[in-house]
Amino acid sequence: MDSNNVQVIFFQHLKALMPPHLSMVDEVADLLGISNDSAYRRIRGEKPIDLQEAQKLCTHFKMSLDQMMHLKSDAIIFTGRIKKPTGNLFEDWLRQVEQQFQFVNSFQKRHIYWLMKDIPPFVTFQIPELVAFKCYFWMKSILHYPDMKGLKFSLDDPRYDVYREICLKIVNLMNKVPTTEIWNVESINSTLYQLNYTNESGSFKNPNDVKTLYAKFELLLDHIERQADAGKKFMIGQQPKEESAEYKIFVNQMILGDNTVLVQLDNLRITFLNHSVMYFVGTQDEDFNNSMFDNLENLMSKSTLISSVGERERNQFFNKLREKIYSKQETVS
Repeated sequence: MDSNNVQVIFFQHLKALMPPHLSMVDEVADLLGISNDSAYRRIRGEKPIDLQEAQKLCTHFKMSLDQMMHLKSDAIIFTGRIKKPTGNLFEDWLRQVEQQFQFVNSFQKRHIYWLMKDIPPFVTFQIPELVAFKCYFWMKSILHYPDMKGLKFSLDDPRYDVYREICLKIVNLMNKVPTTEIWNVESINSTLYQLNYTNESGSFKNPNDVKTLYAKFELLLDHIERQADAGKKFMIGQQPKEESAEYKIFVNQMILGDNTVLVQLDNLRITFLNHSVMYFVGTQDEDFNNSMFDNLENLMSKSTLISSVGERERNQFFNKLREKIYSKQETVS
């Protein structure tokens, strides 16, 4: 393949990575600091791009030049962020999540497939009490905020209020994306373990707060069950609308998920893998994503669909989840 054809394919791939409302010519021109005419000539392969320009484009669009040059390699390129040693780590994480959902919603055709080990944290953001607890647990136990060392949790602590607005923004963005989730009865364990650990370590300032949080968690499960019944996503306390995003739940009894997320955006697929509890790395590697999609389809074929249909199976599944909550509540003095 000659160099001009490689360059044309390179820009065709860039186009697939961009939200449809953006102009590739404008984006390339702004990024490289050139005129639109010069950008056109590069896109058409009439003027070669140099390595520095290719590096800027690959970095900005988070793509692998190795993949585009068709170099045979076992390497799969993932991109992402790790926690920084300074700054407001939790707020930075929330802003990144918001930006990711804004990016997803910029595509006309979009769908999220979630192989769940845990309930997605963004789902809990609909309930203020759960927002406060998740903020406390992540900031203290995962992100290790120095000023929270030895701090006990209280639902009356105002320090978590500042995060509620962005959390609701994330929920609203998330609810616009059609979603398919693969659950297991163990998918609520993470939140239950967090509540149990905080309680057993004596970290609740008011012992009644843990009882409130268990009740709110059950309320969240009630809402998720309502969404599954309707086959639609909607805010807690509201009703689904005709235009509400599709919502599917499969129950798989054979495997415990690992929080793998695959996003379908028009003709583009991106896989996100969970690391360090809260963070994700993603890849646009076509072969990897196609293989991941085939794997998810295979798991769904061996799972039971409990959204929109399967009322008996749906009731049985959510009753099992409630029993897990009840068993934990009984240990609270």
